Amino acid sequence: MPAYFVTGTDTDAGKTLASAGLLARARREGLTTLGLKPIASGSEATPDGLRNADALALQAQSVPAADYTTINPFAFAPAIAPHLAARRAGVEVRLADLTGWLRPLLALERDLTLVEGAGGWRVPLNDDEDLAELALAMELPVILVVGLRLGCLSHARLTAEAIMASGLRLAGWLGSQVDPAFAADDALYRDNLATLARTLPAPCLGVIPRLAADAPAAMAAAAADHLELPDAH
Repeated sequence: MPAYFVTGTDTDAGKTLASAGLLARARREGLTTLGLKPIASGSEATPDGLRNADALALQAQSVPAADYTTINPFAFAPAIAPHLAARRAGVEVRLADLTGWLRPLLALERDLTLVEGAGGWRVPLNDDEDLAELALAMELPVILVVGLRLGCLSHARLTAEAIMASGLRLAGWLGSQVDPAFAADDALYRDNLATLARTLPAPCLGVIPRLAADAPAAMAAAAADHLELPDAH
């Protein structure tokens, strides 16, 4: 099973929950896993340095275990666009930095490796490079997480078109229920899901409902119940 790049229709679309859920599903099937977060803003200061909650959730689902700096090489404190957070820290993250970090990790050949992006597909990495270029440079098939809210139909279709226009394969999409009001009308909600299934040119890997769990490990396990792993082909 190859590695995948996980992107979303927007910030807070549910990428981390989806990624952790897919990794938990793989672990449940006895597979080795690795979840990676190349660049993360919104990190907290700890005695061990800046730590990002999303990266920690991915680290917890990585088996065999990997240290934090392997999972997340660039962590920044402000919860703003990553390139702006890096600029405030006096750092410029270049695509070459990330490909150099990622290439040996992909060579580990875990049964499932997920590389989670930041924000949406075209989030800037610096003044002249996008994080999407990492997926392109490494030729990673893409999993699209659709945040289920008003406006998601257009966001999902435009993102899918951009992914495929880059020459990458859209390996699958999954829905994440981020707005309870969006699902309040069950018939309308199901019509929206049917529209996504009809118009997105990739299989649906599942739909994650609003979950009662709150601890990251419990959330990942609960999400796994609603997901299936992508077809490597």
